[in-house]
Parts: sequence; C-alpha cells; structure tokens
Amino acid sequence: HVCPQPPRSCEDYWWEWKHCRGLRHAFHHYYAHGELPVCDRWRDDYEACRAWEKGHSAAAQVLAPPSERARVTEKQKYAPVWTLRKNPPPDWYLPLDQDKPN
Repeated sequence: HVCPQPPRSCEDYWWEWKHCRGLRHAFHHYYAHGELPVCDRWRDDYEACRAWEKGHSAAAQVLAPPSERARVTEKQKYAPVWTLRKNPPPDWYLPLDQDKPN
C-alpha cells in the first residue's frame, strides 16, 4: 500500500513557521488582529511532514491533512472582492473621461 504524499513539501511548512515567527509578521498580525500570531500549527505540520518522510507513519498522515484542509477552508470562506471579467469592456481602448465633471 503506497501512502500519499503530504499536500506540500516539508520546506514549505518550515518557511511558513519561520515567517510566522518573524518580527515584521508578528507586528502586522498584532496591529491587524490585536493579538500575536499562533505559529505552533506550522511547526507541528513540519514535524509531521518530516515524520511522514522518515517512516511514512500513520500518525503523521493523520496530523497534516486536517490542518491543511482547515487552511483551505479558511481561504474559501471569504468571497472575492472584485467580480472577475471574462472579456474586456467593449470601449477599453477609448481614453478615460478624467477631465469631465460627473
């Protein structure tokens, strides 16, 4: 029975953990959310990924996917701000009417 790979490479989890612990990110997160970021999840995922690489352990396979699924769900719960267009507007080549009053 071949075990599936983790959804990301282990280095991705390591760099996310390092970024999360960085001073600039911590300051921004504190400014935006009023609390320091919690970075333990990235470290846990990194360790689980390494455990999976070393021994394909079942515990590591169970740990990483739920946290990855939680991240994807978190991203998907916010609607996009802009409506995406399929084609440009028909008059895209005309100059903007910046000088005209509204």
